[in-house]
Amino acid sequence: MKKALSIIVISFACISLFAASYKNNTYQRLADEYEKKAEAALDAGEYDLSQEYAAKAAENAELSKAFIAKMLAKSEADKALADAQKKLDWAKSINADKNFPLAYSAGEQALSNAKSSYENEDYTSAGQYAKQVLSALDGVREVTPLPQFYVVRPWADTKDCYWNISGRKYVYNNPLLWENLYQKNKSKMPRPNDPNLILPGMKMEIPSISGEYREGTYSPAKDKDYEPFNAGK
Repeated sequence: MKKALSIIVISFACISLFAASYKNNTYQRLADEYEKKAEAALDAGEYDLSQEYAAKAAENAELSKAFIAKMLAKSEADKALADAQKKLDWAKSINADKNFPLAYSAGEQALSNAKSSYENEDYTSAGQYAKQVLSALDGVREVTPLPQFYVVRPWADTKDCYWNISGRKYVYNNPLLWENLYQKNKSKMPRPNDPNLILPGMKMEIPSISGEYREGTYSPAKDKDYEPFNAGK
């Protein structure tokens, strides 16, 4: 019997080391009370009653241990969710939903899963999903949006034509895709059926062809900031 009581005492000590901040809970207080009753019954020679109290003390000690583990998981989930929300908000602020739609969507879904798990008090899963948000957004970075418009410049200066413009990194990075530009802008041309005739000053629209986000007008000053267009991105 004394051996059983010693095990309970050791268990309490481990719990205290495990999470002192959650030690004072209902289950542990009950375990403490039953331990005292078990010792008093043992001293009085009431061995069966002492054993009964010791069993209840052990039962509540286990409940206390489970409660502490749950509270620790909740605390970790709280921090993970806060970090995940902060990361997703940052990603939104730099237009990651437009420039990195797949990564952003994965982050949103992971955060939604984390919140659902948290509401169901599955704090372990909530923390794991929250960490997935950070992983999903790991490659997200601030980028200069690809231009949506381009103003045609003189041939002598830039050799501007649909073929050459299409081949520039900030347009399609591939001259073979020039017809996308032509079809979108032919109505603005003096002879719509002649793709060779584009005039300086014409504001050409660069249509999105793979869901890429585009905004603003091409600026030579930002040329080095544009990342090469990648149709498979």
